[in-house]
Amino acid sequence: MPVFNLLLIALIQGITEFLPVSSSGHLILLPSLTGLGDQGQIIDVAAHLGTLGAVILYFWADVRLALAGTLRLLRGKIDTQGAFLALCLIIATVPVIILGLILKVTGLSDMMRGIAVIGWAMIIFGILLYWADQKGPTTRTAPEWTLKHAFQMGLWQAVALIPGTSRSGITITAGRMLGYGRQDAAKLAMLMSIPTIIASATLLGLDVIGTADAGALRDIGIVMTMSFVAALFALTIMMRLLRAVSFTPYVIYRIGLGIVLLWVAYT
Repeated sequence: MPVFNLLLIALIQGITEFLPVSSSGHLILLPSLTGLGDQGQIIDVAAHLGTLGAVILYFWADVRLALAGTLRLLRGKIDTQGAFLALCLIIATVPVIILGLILKVTGLSDMMRGIAVIGWAMIIFGILLYWADQKGPTTRTAPEWTLKHAFQMGLWQAVALIPGTSRSGITITAGRMLGYGRQDAAKLAMLMSIPTIIASATLLGLDVIGTADAGALRDIGIVMTMSFVAALFALTIMMRLLRAVSFTPYVIYRIGLGIVLLWVAYT
């Protein structure tokens, strides 16, 4: 694949993965609106691994805590903050894994990859994010995360399997509805992305394992590196802006893009 195409894919994936604007929706639209060839699953896996590295690095203190807690969980103990965080992340990931497998086996995931679906999802879930951000209370912080809230946010995360919904957007929406502040809701959403991206990349990787040649390895390296840099940059900017700026700019972008996509789909 040409280097320009690889860079474009990596930048789109990296920038949109953690912003509430739907990375999967943008990647599906890329070949449809630009005429570029489909990037294929190998490149998708590489892009996801790049963004995974970015979120792990940014939230390394929490990731390290959860990793240590996972070892406690394996021993049947939930006696530390890390063990409880790890358990919450596991519970939050179960719904999206189950629904993702169902959609993949039934073929419904391919049926939802249309421009109209993405357009409607952009608008509907953008409006929902705006409502939750404006009306949601701010009474809880990330350290107050509970198992019940982890499961509820996990159910919302499963809805993001609809292209255009945005995994980060819908989990932030759920967090704001549950009373978490903007930065805290975003932090929980980002931490939830780690096991979800790992599960997604593993599922995609099993489909393409053994098919990579020397050229593919070069493409993988380029995409992983660029998506890592772009994702780290976008994540850093968003988390800093949330100290003073609401999610409204992302909502405006979603609605504007959604309207354009619906116009393209129906005309």
